[in-house]
Amino acid sequence: MDDDTVPEPTALAELLTARISYPGRRPTLVASRVVWTDGRAHPMNTPRPKPFATGGQRHAAAAVGCVPIRTASFVSVLIDAGVCRRRGLPKADYFLWNDDFEFTARLLRGNVGLLCPASVVVHKTRVFGATDADPGPRFYYEVRNKIWTLTTRRSLSPLERVLYGGSTIRRWARTFAKSPHRGALAASFLRGVGAGLRSRPRRTEELLARVGLARLAEAQQGGDAQHAGGRQGDQAR
Repeated sequence: MDDDTVPEPTALAELLTARISYPGRRPTLVASRVVWTDGRAHPMNTPRPKPFATGGQRHAAAAVGCVPIRTASFVSVLIDAGVCRRRGLPKADYFLWNDDFEFTARLLRGNVGLLCPASVVVHKTRVFGATDADPGPRFYYEVRNKIWTLTTRRSLSPLERVLYGGSTIRRWARTFAKSPHRGALAASFLRGVGAGLRSRPRRTEELLARVGLARLAEAQQGGDAQHAGGRQGDQAR
C-alpha cells in the first residue's frame, strides 16, 4: 500500500475472499477499488482492464464479484509472493514513475489479475486528479520509464505494446493540452525520450549496493536468478 492509503475495515478480507474463491488458477494479484477522500473513484489508481480477456476469464472473475485486469497501481494490491520471487521485485531505477505499471504487467503476463470492487481503500492525495495532470519536471520520469516498459519484452506482448503505446500518446497529448507551462513540459519530454531510447534500467542490486543496502542487493540478485528459472518453467507450462 501507499503510505497515504487508508483501507476500509473489510478491505483485506475482501481481497483474500476473492483470491481463495476464484474458480480457476489462483490469481497472482488482486487489487482494491481506490476512492478519494470524498468517495469518488480515484482516476489516478484505476487498474487497466485486461484488453483481450476471454469470455471464460470474465465469467470466472464475475463469479467472485471481480473483473480481469492487466496492470494495477501500488496503492492497494495483494500479490502472490511466489510469483514475485520467480519474476523479480520492482525495479529501483523506475523511481518515481511507472514502477507499478512495469512490475504488475510483468507479474500478470500469462497470469490472473483481478479488480475487487468490494475491497475499498481511500487514497488521501492532496488533490483529486488523473495521471494526465501536469507533473512539471517529473514528466521526464513518466516519459523515460514508459519508454523503458514499452520496449521491453518481459512485461508486455508485442500487441500490448502497440495498444498501450497508443493510449500513452493520447494521455501525453492531454497532459500538454492542459498544461500552462508547455515549454517546460516539452523540455522534460525531450529529455525523457532521449534517456528512454539511449539507456536501460540499471540493475536493482547495483543501485541498492551503492546506497549501502548490500543484503537487500543480494536478495534482489537471488530473486532475479529465480526469475530466470521461473520464466523457463512458465514457458514450459
